[in-house]
This record gives sequence, C-alpha cells and structure tokens, in this order.
Amino acid sequence: MNNTTNLKKHYFQKIVPLLTMKFGYKSIMQVPILKKIVINQGLGIATTDKKIVEVVINELTAIVGQKAVATLSRKDISNFKLRRNMPIGVMVTLRREQMYEFLERLIRIALPRIRDFNGIESKFDGKGNYNLGIKEQIIFPEINIDNITKILGMNITFVTSANTDEEGYALLKEFGLPFKQNKK
Repeated sequence: MNNTTNLKKHYFQKIVPLLTMKFGYKSIMQVPILKKIVINQGLGIATTDKKIVEVVINELTAIVGQKAVATLSRKDISNFKLRRNMPIGVMVTLRREQMYEFLERLIRIALPRIRDFNGIESKFDGKGNYNLGIKEQIIFPEINIDNITKILGMNITFVTSANTDEEGYALLKEFGLPFKQNKK
C-alpha cells in the first residue's frame, strides 16, 4: 500500500511542471517546496488557569496527529503576572507526510466549515512564507464541541523555499489554499 498523500502526488505531477513553466525554472530543484507547517496557539490565560495548557496540548495533538509541546516564557513580566519558564502557549511543527495530511484536511474540511467564508487574505512576509490566523479551533472535526472549555484561535505558518511572495503565492494557490480573488 502506498502511503503518499494526494497533495504530495499532486505537487510532483501537476504543481512542479506548472510552476516550472510559469516561472521559467531551468531545473526542478528550483521549484519552491512547502518545507514545514508550524501551528502556534498563544495562551495568555495560562497565567491564571494552569490546566488550560494540558487541555490545549491534547486538542492540538488531536487536530494534527503529532504531539504538541508547551512554549515557555523567557522572562518575568510583573504587569502580566508572568514568571520565567511559565507555559504561555502551545506549538507543533509538521513536516513530510503529516504536513501534507494536515494541509489536505485544512483545505478540504476545516476551512469550508468557517461561517460566511469567502477566502483567506493573501499577505505574505516578503520571503514567500504565509501566516494564516484562525479564530476558532472548533472548525476542525477532531474537536468535540461539547468538551470545549474555551474558544481559542491559532496561527498557522506555511514555510516555503520560495524566494519571492509571487512564487510562494503560486505554490500555495496550486495546493488549493482558497485565497481571496483580489490578488493577481
């Protein structure tokens, strides 16, 4: 049984030739790739509620299929009741097969579940990488709405090997990210 995801096959069969033609690459090694997807959840409320970190770790692990880890504060900030090495967020980095599986579930299942969804913004960081902010974790089918204690958002970062925003946009657009139609 072949374990390759549909998006990975799609990348090699359709996206590579299309981008090679569009940008005039001399070698397929020049074609941008999706290196990793990083998912972060900041938990400012973790300073008052210690149990929320474990709940969010379990939720994020269920969503992505890989163990999420707590991020710790680097310094003391008395105004926020924050101490050094206190858990203040949760993150996970996806690569290879798990990255493609998560991307496919995000595009085909999670994003269409957003109410009044009309596409995502197409603002890149200048180096071909893209950040997507999601306001509610309940768009993912792995989350049981009855067990939710707090609605939390997350930041999903798509790290590509593209040199320009135009190349990164073309790559992610071909993967199927539903960008709003106001770009290019």
